[in-house]
Amino acid sequence: MGVSAIDGNMREARLRWFGHVTHRDPGAQVRRCEFIEVPESRRGRGRPKKNWDEVIRHDMTQLGLTTDMSLDRAL
Repeated sequence: MGVSAIDGNMREARLRWFGHVTHRDPGAQVRRCEFIEVPESRRGRGRPKKNWDEVIRHDMTQLGLTTDMSLDRAL
């Protein structure tokens, strides 16, 4: 029907946002959130929740990309 898969669209949007974030100054609020350390607290039982870094890392390995590629604007 000419409609692309939703998981591909979501991956594309996440990686596009990752590119925008990596191009920002390290002092920008979006970039400072990357380095916030949350105090250790006791987690509940079960599997830990995924965080944004893990999802981006998985998307990039699945497509064979590196973080250096996100910094190169010529691509």
